[in-house]
Amino acid sequence: MATDPLSLAMLEDVVDLVEAMREVDAALAVPAGAADTVRAVTWPGMAVVDVPAAPTACDVLDALAADGADEAGVVCPDAPDLPALLLGKLHSALTSAEVAVCPAGDGRLVALVARLPAPDWLRASGATLDDTDVVRRLRAQAPRRALHVGPGWHRMRGAEDASMLDPGLEGWDATRAVLGF
Repeated sequence: MATDPLSLAMLEDVVDLVEAMREVDAALAVPAGAADTVRAVTWPGMAVVDVPAAPTACDVLDALAADGADEAGVVCPDAPDLPALLLGKLHSALTSAEVAVCPAGDGRLVALVARLPAPDWLRASGATLDDTDVVRRLRAQAPRRALHVGPGWHRMRGAEDASMLDPGLEGWDATRAVLGF
C-alpha cells in the first residue's frame, strides 16, 4: 500500500466516506508490511484487520467475517470522490444477489460487497480489486443472478488523473488539499 501524500489522502477520504455511512461498521484492512502511516487514517475505535500482503477480495471478506460481519464490502483506496450512494446500492443489491460490484472504466473494481461467508464461486475466482478483467471473470464464475454489476466509477492512480475528480461532489477533503483544489 503506497504511503506517498496523495495515496494517503485518497485512503483517508475513502475511510471518511465509509465511516460516515449509516448502518455500516467501517474497518480498515491493512496488508502485511504496510507502514504505520496507513493505520493513522482511521477514526478512533475503528477496527483494523490484517490481511496478506497481496490480498484477494476474499482475504478481506474472511477477515471481516472473523470479526463478526454477515455482509461486507471492500472499497479501493484510490476513489476519493466515490459517492456513498453507489456503495449503498451495492449493499441493497445483496437482497437478491450474493455479490455486488462497482466496476471501474478500465475493468478493475472500485468496490465489491458480499454476503458472508463469501460464496465458493467468488473464492474460486481469486478476484482482487486490481485485476483488469475481474468483471468478466466474475460473470463467468457466478451462478445465474448471484452477481450484481452496479454503476461504474473511476479510480485514480496519481495526480495525472485529477481531472476525473468531480469538484461538485462533497467530501474528498484530504485529496483536495494535497492536489491544491
